[in-house]
Amino acid sequence: MAHSKVILKILFSLCVWSFVIIGLFKMHGTNLVPQEYQQVPLNGRILLQKDIRYAETTSTTTDHFDPSEILVDNRTAMDDDQLVRDVESRIPSLPIAYWSKNKNFLQQKSSTCAKYPSIFELEFNNIYWQTLRTSNGTFQLFGAYYDIRRTSLLGPTVRILGMIDRIEPKVKTYCQFWFDGQKEPFIVKTFEYKYIWYNKWGNYKQGIYQPYLIACQIPKPFHGVVPSSVSMVEKECDTATNNLRVIYNRPPDDQKKGFAVCVKGLDFLYDDLSVRLIEWIEMLNILGADKIYFYNLQVHPNITKVLNHYEQEGKVQVIPLTLPGGQPNVPGFQHLYLTKKTNHKRQNEVIPYNDCLYKNLYLYDYIALLDIDEVIMPKGGAVLWSELMDKVRPESRKIKPDGFHSYNFRNVYFLDDQQHEHGWHKDIPKYMHMLQHVHRAKNYTKPNQYVKCFHDPERVLTLHNHFPLSCLGGVCKSYPVDTKDAQLQHYRADCVKTLKKSCEEYREHSVEDKTIWKYKDELIRRTIKALDTLGFFRRQGLNSASGSGSSSSGLGTTHSTER
Repeated sequence: MAHSKVILKILFSLCVWSFVIIGLFKMHGTNLVPQEYQQVPLNGRILLQKDIRYAETTSTTTDHFDPSEILVDNRTAMDDDQLVRDVESRIPSLPIAYWSKNKNFLQQKSSTCAKYPSIFELEFNNIYWQTLRTSNGTFQLFGAYYDIRRTSLLGPTVRILGMIDRIEPKVKTYCQFWFDGQKEPFIVKTFEYKYIWYNKWGNYKQGIYQPYLIACQIPKPFHGVVPSSVSMVEKECDTATNNLRVIYNRPPDDQKKGFAVCVKGLDFLYDDLSVRLIEWIEMLNILGADKIYFYNLQVHPNITKVLNHYEQEGKVQVIPLTLPGGQPNVPGFQHLYLTKKTNHKRQNEVIPYNDCLYKNLYLYDYIALLDIDEVIMPKGGAVLWSELMDKVRPESRKIKPDGFHSYNFRNVYFLDDQQHEHGWHKDIPKYMHMLQHVHRAKNYTKPNQYVKCFHDPERVLTLHNHFPLSCLGGVCKSYPVDTKDAQLQHYRADCVKTLKKSCEEYREHSVEDKTIWKYKDELIRRTIKALDTLGFFRRQGLNSASGSGSSSSGLGTTHSTER
């Protein structure tokens, strides 16, 4: 028994001394990993290799950085004024600057039956929309705009863009105008609900959100004064649950620019169209687009990178967008919804188109609604859009001296496989889709079908993708531009669904059309410069694992450009 106790004491002592010795080795940094394990491949000892790499990194690079300094955002906290400006840039329809300046004054007791709503009491919907609930339908309001166009019979008017879950809404509503320095609102009846859709297109059902442009006339005592904000209510004395800043964008020198391009809500979450987007933006800039306005739903990170680059250069503006009401805004699910619910998609597109029109009423001579696979291409002697319209407008006035509301361009398909049959052009980078695709359908689509227009913002009231739906001064008149002067070049893999039957005819009868090549050298130069600036080219020496599928032109997969 005594012998067993002695053995246990010896074993216990050995254990204690073992732990002491191991602790000493650890304190002195002695490497206990056997040499043979230090040389095993990465997949054999991945955790071990990570430890070794970490040790090497921390022990050999201290001369390259100061471990006492770390890079974080050290900007000072925003004061109230800075915060107001930041919120206003994020939600342009919110009159937060007016509220911030006048909140104490507006909260004073007055004899009016309606009080100014606090911005904290407004009912927001999906970030960018504000809500009015009535006894007969719900309004989702997106923006309000000051309209003093000479051709409008209503006189100074505020137009409110939104969606209502009713067809032919019957509910009576009022506009509460808030003017700077006024403690009480001036209240007027809503003048009209202008439907921005045709019944025959579908979705003409109660309960589905429909696009409308709502008009409220500004009372005569306030002609010449821009309201700071407007609220819609069902009863005059209601405290509103919405309050929209009235947008009135005008150039400081009152000199309009030439051309604005509006692009509907981008829905390319899974499609990396960044390289094609660069070529398209550069092409439009060469043609004379002063600015491109992109409405953004959900896009691939590389597209975001491209848009941010051009926004910093002042060539584009990106406006975030959501779907109102109970429609989905979760990434992925929203894309699925828009692909399966086509009529809902089309009705939602009307909102950004008309928001773009009314924000730019006084800034441009022409506004075009284009998709990123479409280009209005001048032909003949014209090179720029301005040169094209210098020719077209005088010709149109021979027919209608007081001018047209819009000028439309015939659609012609440049289908992908039409070019693939003829091979690639070696002096043009393969990734430049439009320059490579110079075979098109021989026949144009029928007149007034799938056209795109230059719209005169002084004369149109509401816009649809292809043409104006309503105009100031009566029925809309659109001038068909001769295909000898210009055409709408439409780059697609296939025809639209409604043209499936005639699409084979377009494929079988094709012609070569190199009109775009008059811009070739400049377009290649600009596109390569942008791609290089944004890091889309694979650099020599980079591990090939960083991207795959590079083309012979040297452009690697665009997925590798994410930062």
